[in-house]
Amino acid sequence: MLNIFARASVSRFVEPLGGWLAGAGIGPDAITLTGTIGTVASSLWFFPRGQLVAGTIAVTVFVLLDVLDGAVARARGSGTAWGTVLDATCDRIADGALFAGLTWWCFVVANDRLLAAAALLCLVSAQVISYIKARAAASGLTADGGMAERAERYIITLLGAGLTGLGVPYALEVALWLLAGLQLVTVSQRMVSVRRSASDSEAR
Repeated sequence: MLNIFARASVSRFVEPLGGWLAGAGIGPDAITLTGTIGTVASSLWFFPRGQLVAGTIAVTVFVLLDVLDGAVARARGSGTAWGTVLDATCDRIADGALFAGLTWWCFVVANDRLLAAAALLCLVSAQVISYIKARAAASGLTADGGMAERAERYIITLLGAGLTGLGVPYALEVALWLLAGLQLVTVSQRMVSVRRSASDSEAR
């Protein structure tokens, strides 16, 4: 949902930078891989060690690279089918690492099994949201949109983790349970979208 409203504003800053990187000979695949490796390493290094603020900052920096690969691809003319699959795959890996790191923190550092359950619910539902869209596209259907897409996922999660690291009570609890609820709603929204798309296709 946030993607719809933020895309135009972000593009004004990202597109020129994407053009500069493309001119410097840096390809979108390299940016995608760098962002993913950095996100995974940061999530699995800082969060399990209880370093929530450092982890939040590091993950935020690497996640921002995710908006650059598309800009670089556009500056080079167009993206490729390989780049599209690579980007989607890396997004799922990064999402998994983020919630895996936080789940470990919940279990081992905070010793909070209920919060760990919320983190696991966020992990699973995030993968399901993406799978619905991919499977629908493979079937010639559409399943776009929803209350909690990837941008909302990272903003809510990292805000909760960072505030918890700064000592704000219940920040991560609120963030993870809120996100879990929003993502379950998003799963339902996307399934409804697929059903409508299928009905429209059958009616033609």
